[in-house]
Amino acid sequence: MARYPALLGRRVEVTYRAGNIFLPATGTLVGDSGKSIFLEEHVQQHGTAKNFRWEIPYLSIVRLEERSAPPETLQDPPLRAREAAASGAGLLPLKNRPGEA
Repeated sequence: MARYPALLGRRVEVTYRAGNIFLPATGTLVGDSGKSIFLEEHVQQHGTAKNFRWEIPYLSIVRLEERSAPPETLQDPPLRAREAAASGAGLLPLKNRPGEA
């Protein structure tokens, strides 16, 4: 019997156990098999659409809650920021480098 049918299609934040560590995951709850939940996340990176999917067994879930805030999208930095980085604008000179007095 599914534990989280009320959250299907909603954004959730999950903390789950993988071995001896706890990992966070945020995504849209797209499935609940009764033994595992399935999260999905879509992002734009370097002009390419990427999709991530997780299957998290119930036994590994430490915390699961709905995330009300809209997701922050991972997109390429604005053109001005890329141009500034390419031109070196905003970089500070290094002082006291080895070999300099």
